[in-house]
Amino acid sequence: MELNFELIQGAIPLLLAGAGITLEITAMSVGFGLLIGMIIGVARLASVKPVRYAANFYVDFIRGTPLLVQIFLVYFALPTIIGQRIDPFFAAICACSINSGAYIAEIFRAGIQSIDKGQMEAGRSLGMTWYQTMRYVIMPQAFKRIIPPLGNEFIAMLKDSSLVSVIGFEELTRRGQLIIARTYASFEIWLAVAVIYLIMTFTVARLVGLMERRFDTK
Repeated sequence: MELNFELIQGAIPLLLAGAGITLEITAMSVGFGLLIGMIIGVARLASVKPVRYAANFYVDFIRGTPLLVQIFLVYFALPTIIGQRIDPFFAAICACSINSGAYIAEIFRAGIQSIDKGQMEAGRSLGMTWYQTMRYVIMPQAFKRIIPPLGNEFIAMLKDSSLVSVIGFEELTRRGQLIIARTYASFEIWLAVAVIYLIMTFTVARLVGLMERRFDTK
């Protein structure tokens, strides 16, 4: 079987545009997920039981259900509750952020617990509040240790974001589907899509490696 390189060449601009949207979804989702994860990760360590139980339920529910189902819940089920249609872009970012937040919460929890308890005691003995000690003493040390798993989460979300194509959002995978529907060249287009994903994930992995060395996380 011979590859139709002219067809691939003609599809590349559209696929690259879709790849840009994929990166945008991933960056925004992991960015919002980082904020959610920091809050939930700390809440999972809270001494107040209702707060800890609520955070645990959130993490268990999100990690225990597929991202695809979560996308359907946001895009199809939520509008029936609020009585208004949701934009596919908002639904994609919302679902992916909520999903990413649960995994990042576990990353932060593990990172915080990896710091010696004496650090918290030392901060409190210097007159810092619990919040100040967490912000200025614990979190900076924990962040250095969670760079590798955060990089893995970004790569995982980069690939999982392809699921938003099911709601018609035109990221890389959906662009590939639309081109195939027009050209019937499934092998060439899916190969091109796979190569683009590989390039993006490889680049992110290398950047994470540079950050590890920069912050001396090993």
